[in-house]
Amino acid sequence: MAKVSVVNMEGKEVGTIDLSDAVFGVEVNEHLVHMAVVQQLANNRQGTQKAKTRSEVSGGGKKPWRQKGTGHARQGSTRSPQWTGGGVVFAPVPRDYSFKLNKKEKKAALQSALTSKVQNQKVIVVDEIKMDEIKTKAFAEVLKNIKAEKALVVLNEKDSNVILSARNIPDAKTALTNTINVYDVMNAGTVVLTKAAVATIEEVYA
Repeated sequence: MAKVSVVNMEGKEVGTIDLSDAVFGVEVNEHLVHMAVVQQLANNRQGTQKAKTRSEVSGGGKKPWRQKGTGHARQGSTRSPQWTGGGVVFAPVPRDYSFKLNKKEKKAALQSALTSKVQNQKVIVVDEIKMDEIKTKAFAEVLKNIKAEKALVVLNEKDSNVILSARNIPDAKTALTNTINVYDVMNAGTVVLTKAAVATIEEVYA
């Protein structure tokens, strides 16, 4: 089991915690991590890009000039792709880019992502994160105290004061234990977990 220091919001060490090998100590499967990241980015795509082919552009029914004798190349329509105002060759059409990973693959990918962060010493465990009011400056100070850069802060329960305090910090993102994903974990410089969040993650994702 990996042993990690537990700090408070002032950045002072207040204890240690053993992280479960079932979640934070698995063999890292880079392929599954890659697939999970690609899946999330693909599923986020709108897929609404559209352009008209020559059959969809209005007009162009009349042959521009006669077939022979003009010195021009033969043309059948002013909506052919080589004409200004013509259609697009192989024009994009609305499509669904999403694809699925099964539950075991998703779980294994998240375990691998969390394990890689632990191996690189990019996981910080905080005893608790509480804010009496919505204050961006105060939350930025907390991140500075615990030395968390480009932080993904994972909470066990929804706390509006914490979430709204972090919202305007460019290099900070909050998530709940039931909404964390591989992309956010890998994209974060540091993963900040509360003790309660660690317990829930070990229970759900083991």
